[in-house]
Amino acid sequence: MARPTEPDTDTPLTGIARRHFHGLETLETRNRDAQDFHDVAVWAIRHALDNAYAADFAAVTKRTGACT
Repeated sequence: MARPTEPDTDTPLTGIARRHFHGLETLETRNRDAQDFHDVAVWAIRHALDNAYAADFAAVTKRTGACT
């Protein structure tokens, strides 16, 4: 089943992906295995997910004024 292609804008997730997955240029589907599939170490995935969670948590905290 084909996945829908979403336009790649310079989102926080794109920035996190570029910082943690070296050589990754975009999160947009390019329909080429060499460009859409990457060998990534599990610790790089963990760091990227930690950064994404922290960025979202900070955004929600700022938006709602909630404190931890």
